[in-house]
Amino acid sequence: MGAATKEIALEFHNEPVDPDTLPAWEAVELEPISPRYAPCRLLTIGGWSALAAAAVALSPPLEAFPLAGDWRMAAGVFAAGALAAAIAWMEARRRAWGLREHDLIYRSGLIVRRTVVLPLARVQHVETISGPLERAFGLVRLACYTAGGLSTDLVVAGLERDTAERVRHYLLGRIGALDDAEAGDDE
Repeated sequence: MGAATKEIALEFHNEPVDPDTLPAWEAVELEPISPRYAPCRLLTIGGWSALAAAAVALSPPLEAFPLAGDWRMAAGVFAAGALAAAIAWMEARRRAWGLREHDLIYRSGLIVRRTVVLPLARVQHVETISGPLERAFGLVRLACYTAGGLSTDLVVAGLERDTAERVRHYLLGRIGALDDAEAGDDE
């Protein structure tokens, strides 16, 4: 063995974490989104349902779809749309969000509850989005993009315009502060 081997000592630690010592996001008092979001969702879903019912009612009967143009089919489509609008109304009233020092929390869903906790250190880009009906209600969606994602990782829907802008500026400030801190570490 003529070649000398160089021994590299790696120090690696991966200690277990006690789940009882972790901070509980569930303890955070989430803030309900704007009460104007529920009527906005109701009009959105109801409007699309009415258009679908009108399309069925006004369609000529086809061989593949013989009930097109039948008022019973249009009524069924409208009833299904009304049910979807009612569910959207109830779900919109249960949405809530919270902003902490290190993360953004968003809870949505009626039957299947979904809670997303997004670490602010992962956020790379933030934007506000609003369609015509949302603008009429004074509402904005806050979209947060993170590293490695091709689409938004979190969209907080139903925020009032002023609130969304304040949160957006706060998040952009945090992104800038984190970038500055990382640039300082590199030097």
